[in-house]
Amino acid sequence: MKSKSLITILFFLIFSIVIGQPRQVSFGVTLCGAEFGQNNLPGILNTNYIYPEENEVSYFAKKGVQIIQLPIRWERIQRNIGGPLDSKELSLIEKFLDECDLRDIQVTLIMQNYGRYKINNVEYIIGSPQISRANYKDVWKKLATALRKRKNIYAFSIMSEPNHMGNYSWFESAQQAINGIREVDGTHTILVDGDNYSGPETWVAYNDQLKNLFDPANNMMFNAHCYFDEDRSGEYKKAYTASGANEMTGVSRIKHFVEWLQKNNKKGFVGEFGIPNNDNRWFVVLDNFLQYLTDNNIGGCYWAAGRWWKNYPLSIEPSGNSDKPQMNLYAKYLIQNNNSTIARNTKQTTTIDPNYSYAANSLK
Repeated sequence: MKSKSLITILFFLIFSIVIGQPRQVSFGVTLCGAEFGQNNLPGILNTNYIYPEENEVSYFAKKGVQIIQLPIRWERIQRNIGGPLDSKELSLIEKFLDECDLRDIQVTLIMQNYGRYKINNVEYIIGSPQISRANYKDVWKKLATALRKRKNIYAFSIMSEPNHMGNYSWFESAQQAINGIREVDGTHTILVDGDNYSGPETWVAYNDQLKNLFDPANNMMFNAHCYFDEDRSGEYKKAYTASGANEMTGVSRIKHFVEWLQKNNKKGFVGEFGIPNNDNRWFVVLDNFLQYLTDNNIGGCYWAAGRWWKNYPLSIEPSGNSDKPQMNLYAKYLIQNNNSTIARNTKQTTTIDPNYSYAANSLK
């Protein structure tokens, strides 16, 4: 009896320790540049578009970033519909993967095409006579074939922000991309955005059917994009007050997506979120938003970084040797920096001194 009692006590002790462990939530950044020059396709490297440099990868690795998203354009990686992948473009992607792998960073490859492909500067929706779903399946099958042995790919993000798809169902197109990948790669995660710019508040209205997508590898996640400005665009055309924002704006918007995931037993990710640095109150919104994601075991990537952003107000690219104000907040959610714990009472909401400047101080 004593032996059984001791075993029972040990079991409960171990169980208590396990459930008390902090959850592993992966956060990262989107390093832009390879998708730039959308009006100059395929364009000229280092004139119309760029790839991230080694020092950028190194900077974010030191900050504790676990994932870097690399947006690319379909028109560059496959310059003729149905044709082979462009070898030079593919080599640039692989070089970037190598640089990230050296620093233990996972990479999400994003097709930044909004559900379209341009021919002679005219956009055609996937599913149309000009750009068939078979064409879309083809490019993803070829990409997956070329990269299937890469161990530091976090996910294939099959399309960023499809929108205004008209009669060409996004569900049907997404399924074809999944089929193409799984014909050659049963390992890597597939990340699926939703129609209507992947907005979380309209997710159920536009994307409830996505729960019926079939992945034979059962390794798929759904991807929402969430901004806190009035029109949800991330352009922040209006100031904080004019946008009608409050401390819980981010939470109230993303919860629709999170609840859908929970209801349907699906895995999720938030591939875009970001704030300008012109009002301290936006930082409170972001802090509460990130804590909510952490509490619900959902990772995400900040939008955006990249050396061509210049004065872009959401940019988290360092300025010389100085971190951007947004990084001062974001750093505490990067696992490497805080050893997987968020030193904060999650029952409390963030408050901030109106005279405090994130631009001049770092969160500790």
